[in-house]
Amino acid sequence: MVKAIHTVYMLRCKDGTLYTGYTNDLSHRMKMHESGKGAKYTRGRGPLQIVHTEYYETKEEAMQREYEIKQLSKQQKLLLIQGELQKDGAAE
Repeated sequence: MVKAIHTVYMLRCKDGTLYTGYTNDLSHRMKMHESGKGAKYTRGRGPLQIVHTEYYETKEEAMQREYEIKQLSKQQKLLLIQGELQKDGAAE
């Protein structure tokens, strides 16, 4: 049995906003976003660009991390994308 890879991802939308989500199949989820059948937020905001991904062994870990990222300010999210923010929220 193949283990699912639980992915937390961030997208940059055409208007410069960021969307954070969770999936266990990133390529399928991107197709959903691009076809307008993903999250309401991303509809009409394409093209979308994957700017950050993190991988976890369990759904629970991934969903917890998705929540943590969603609590960050846009500036903190940009630092995370640039690799300048640690998982605990501290700047490097």
